[in-house]
Formats: sequence, structure tokens, C-alpha cells
Amino acid sequence: MIPIRDSNPSSSKPVVNYFLIAVNILVFLIEISSPDGMNLFIYKWGLVPSRITNTVTSSYFPLHLKLISFFAFMFLHGGWFHLIGNMWFLYIFGDNIEDRLGPINYLIFYIACGLISGFTHFLFNLNSNIPVVGASGAIAGVMGAYFVLYPRAKILTLIPIIIIPWFIEIPAFIFLGFWFIIQLFHTTGVNATGIAWWAHVSGFAAGAFLLKFFNLLPEPKLSRNIQQAVRRHKTPDIITIRPINLPNSMNIFALITISREEAFSGCIKKINIPWGFYNRLYNVNIPPGVSEGTTLRMKGIGNVDNYGNKGDLMLEIRIVR
Repeated sequence: MIPIRDSNPSSSKPVVNYFLIAVNILVFLIEISSPDGMNLFIYKWGLVPSRITNTVTSSYFPLHLKLISFFAFMFLHGGWFHLIGNMWFLYIFGDNIEDRLGPINYLIFYIACGLISGFTHFLFNLNSNIPVVGASGAIAGVMGAYFVLYPRAKILTLIPIIIIPWFIEIPAFIFLGFWFIIQLFHTTGVNATGIAWWAHVSGFAAGAFLLKFFNLLPEPKLSRNIQQAVRRHKTPDIITIRPINLPNSMNIFALITISREEAFSGCIKKINIPWGFYNRLYNVNIPPGVSEGTTLRMKGIGNVDNYGNKGDLMLEIRIVR
């Protein structure tokens, strides 16, 4: 299952989330351009448990490098697909957690989840000589927090069925719960793929657990200033709406929410209308100067009668600060 987007907009731009994505990409570019080769770079900076537990191997590496590896591993990746997959999940789920915790607390939360995931992998693989790399443990922590905070948010998900792409909206608690169960299931078998399943499981659990404490922390003044400076003045470009039907009417009715700035200047939105197992996408041209309660008529998007006649979608404007 591949998440395409969620239905939970954030109220400010996720500057720390963008920063983390940028750092991961930058580090990966350093990896692939390393004069010693990517594999040696990963072995040097990745988390290798035997470098600490094996006395012979340990003697070749200084203490500071062993300790740094518990932090550095979460910014390394084994290939383009590994990097892109992790960064896409972070992009989908990270903005809402940053919006909730604030930029600085979110950064600390992210790193804490990554450290816990790395240490857990270390405990379950004490003699492993395979370097573990990737942001997936920290990102799993972000997903664990999302699972607790927004269980009923909708995740538009791509499910490939052989060669046919199937798009369906899934509640976050089902999408993330299924993901967690898959990770947990793999911890019970032989890890022949080199994937750090325990890092995923512990990262997710750490995120759900640590969230309670981070919610109690006061938000630093600097964090509040950053959020105020990057406060969004627009609503998402793609909006999911769920029209209602009225008795004896072929028309359907729904609300669309826009900001005051968008109402003043006008804008173009895409509305996503779930229709059974499918999603229909339409452009909505909102004229400048529109006011609260204005109703836009979109012809031919309503119900269809037995004679093939189509009703309209009546879209009422709601304006938010």
C-alpha cells in the first residue's frame, strides 16, 4: 500500500519536516559521491552492532565513531528507492505532527524516536555485522504519533492489483495499524532481507508513547515565532468533500472551505469526491471577491435519473481565517 496524501491539512508550513527531508537527500548525495565508495561509507557511519560487542572488531573503531553511529544511521540510505520511500512517508505524515508539537519539539521528538529505534535494533542484533541505515525508525515514530492523534483521518492509498492501480481512502488507524502489524509479524521470523524490523516496531511504539510527554512540554518561544512566521494563508489545493443528498432532488450539496486571502483574490481548487471505491476529481474555479455562503453550481455532477438526466453539485463557500 502506497499513501498518496492524507485529508488532514496542517495550519503552518512544516519547515523542520522539509529540513529533515533536505538533510537526508544531502547526506545521500554525499554517500554516492564518496571517494571510498558508498558501501564503505555506509559501513563506517552506519549502525553496526558487532563494532561494539565484538572485542576484535571494536578495537579498529574509536569510541566517538561508535557513539555517533547511533545518530548518523538515521540519515543514511542504501539506495534511491530506500531514500524516496522513506522521504515520501515523512512528507505525508510529518507535517501534521510538526504542526501539533511545534518545530523545535518536533525535531527533538523525531531524533528521540530514531535513537530509540536504533538502540532497540542493537539489543536484538548484538552480534550482527550488517550496518543498519535509514530514517525509517524515526519516521515510524512520526507514524505512531499520527496513529494516536489522527486515527480517523483519511489516507488516499494506491493498492496495485497486478498492473491495475486501485485508489481507495483508508482511515489512518487501519492504514497505520496494518503497517505496524506487518512490521511486527516480520520480527518473529528469520531476518533474511537485512531490514531492521525491530527498529520499525520500536520507533512506532516510541512515537505513540513519547507523544504523551511531548504534548505536556511547553512550546519554546522560538518555536511559536517560527510557526507564526510560516502560518499558511491558504487551504489545500486538493480538498475531499462528501456531498449530501436531499429528498426528491437530483442535485447534491456540499461545503468547500477556503481562506480569506483566497476568497479575496480568487483561486482554483481540485475537489475529490469519493464515489464507491473510486474517487472523482474536478476543478473548481472560485471567483475573486466571493463571500461566505455563496453557492457555486457545478453542472452535471449530481445524481442521474432513470432517463440519463444529471443533477448539479451545489457547492457552498465557507471562509476561515
